[in-house]
Amino acid sequence: MTLFRPCIDLHQGQVKQIVGGSLNDEGADTNFVSQHDAAHYAQLYRQHQLNGGHVIALGPGNQEQALKALQAWPGGLQFGGGVNADNAANYLDAGASHVIVTSYLFENNEFSWDRLEAIKAETGAERLILDLSCRRTEQGWNIATNRWQTVTNTAIDATTLSELSKHCSEFLIHAADVEGLQAGIDEELVQLLGNLCSIPVTYAGGARTLEDLALVDNLSQGKVDLTIGSALDIFGGSGVTLSECIEWNNRQ
Repeated sequence: MTLFRPCIDLHQGQVKQIVGGSLNDEGADTNFVSQHDAAHYAQLYRQHQLNGGHVIALGPGNQEQALKALQAWPGGLQFGGGVNADNAANYLDAGASHVIVTSYLFENNEFSWDRLEAIKAETGAERLILDLSCRRTEQGWNIATNRWQTVTNTAIDATTLSELSKHCSEFLIHAADVEGLQAGIDEELVQLLGNLCSIPVTYAGGARTLEDLALVDNLSQGKVDLTIGSALDIFGGSGVTLSECIEWNNRQ
């Protein structure tokens, strides 16, 4: 069954909700800036046992907040953002249940199996999550790196998902084109992931109401979990409340 997965997005040292496709060196279009630090949200998720959530550092300047979140709930949150073979073990030691990696795995726009093996040697496949966040292309969807600005040559297809599933415990997939827009999920992508993924997968992008949890559950045959960000009341949204998401998970 599809579950709600919580998130903590960090940008320039603050908990924010941004429009994913707008993120660049200068900043990003922002939907929400929290008055609370990352530890506040980690403790909230811990209180309600909302497992499988992720802390994502979007660019530099987020290290302090990321560590606060991980320390607030040791073993309860995944961490991604600038993770590589040199620092992955440090984040696990700091309290992350898993590390999430994407851009590090690409060299000159091409997927690097050597880099995957290097980071897997540090984490083990069981504590590694591959972030296959993507953008829609003429062929379907391709993995996007460097804060979703660089569209790589690697397609989200049966071959890619089958091969990569052997090297990690989960996939995290942001649909960068709809991320933060609260204009609805990418239904075709969710359906594709439900059909092709043999390991747990969390989809993020465009969710706006509680009904989206039911929609993802239906489209993916219960195989894909959903992250809701900007629409959530704790992030200034009016589409759905955290309480409703907790109730949904409890019913599943």
